[in-house]
Amino acid sequence: MSFDTRTWTHLGVVRQYPFDLAVISLSAIAAYAAVTSYPEGSTLRLLATFPLVLFVPGYALVSVLFPGTERAVHHSSGPLESVWAGIDVVERLALSVAVSLAIVPVVVLVLPFTAWGLGTVSIAATLAGISIVFAQLGVIRRLRTPRPKRFVVSPIAGIDRLRANDGAVATLSSILLVGAIALAAGALLLGFLAPASAGGFTELGLYTEDDDGDLVAGEIQNEVEPGESVPVTIALDNYEGERTDYSLVVQEQAFDDDEIVDRTELEQLNASVADGETATTDRSISPTADEGETVRVSVLLYEGDPPAEPTNENAETDAYFWVTVTDDPDTDDD
Repeated sequence: MSFDTRTWTHLGVVRQYPFDLAVISLSAIAAYAAVTSYPEGSTLRLLATFPLVLFVPGYALVSVLFPGTERAVHHSSGPLESVWAGIDVVERLALSVAVSLAIVPVVVLVLPFTAWGLGTVSIAATLAGISIVFAQLGVIRRLRTPRPKRFVVSPIAGIDRLRANDGAVATLSSILLVGAIALAAGALLLGFLAPASAGGFTELGLYTEDDDGDLVAGEIQNEVEPGESVPVTIALDNYEGERTDYSLVVQEQAFDDDEIVDRTELEQLNASVADGETATTDRSISPTADEGETVRVSVLLYEGDPPAEPTNENAETDAYFWVTVTDDPDTDDD
């Protein structure tokens, strides 16, 4: 008999598990699965991101803070009449959005200092984990709340509570809260859709090593003797949203009165870079200009194969540096 009693008790606890917090936990898991399963740019992945960022973690935390439906009321003549803090449905929804929008920036600021780094998968995993943990704490808090004061998801009861609240101030408050939810959701939706419509981009940089071995920009050697080369590190940062194949054309350009009068291709490189990753290559670039001539060395970036006549104007992006071929000391001595 004791075994049957324990089994019934366990089943009773399962039956009392709050429906809304079960939905929140399952939604967090489903959103994480969608983010990690579908490719970037997928509509399903984008739709799964909205609740995970906008609502789910905030609702879970609000459930921990407010397990009941009644507010704590204090009278000067006596103690608190109700100790189980609670809020109504409209306030709960509004707070869920506000708290979610407060949680996400904290996650984004903290992740770069962890071993996981800042990325789509790490953000989704962290938000899903936070949501599930808070949801389980909310279950504990709610089950410890006396049943008459416990918050329960019931659409019919919620409508009755709104009808019973006839005050104009209360009605206006509810309208403003619902409006705030819609405004926040619309702002977040616009923030997601605007970058998606703008497309991705690629960053190209030219660097050289300093005395400590660190890569620095703007300090590339600007003078070489004939036959010598300039050490340059070329870096590609892919933010296109997918793996991209690139072509790089290293071109020496001679000028006369601010116009290019001659182009010499020094070398051509190819690279395939995954989204969010950086590819670097160390090159030794040897100018072919005559002694005393100053030329511009441009690195022209193309997606796929380069055109027949690469120029700075038809490149996806470009980077360059100036270098002067100095007089050969041995020639001067002769």
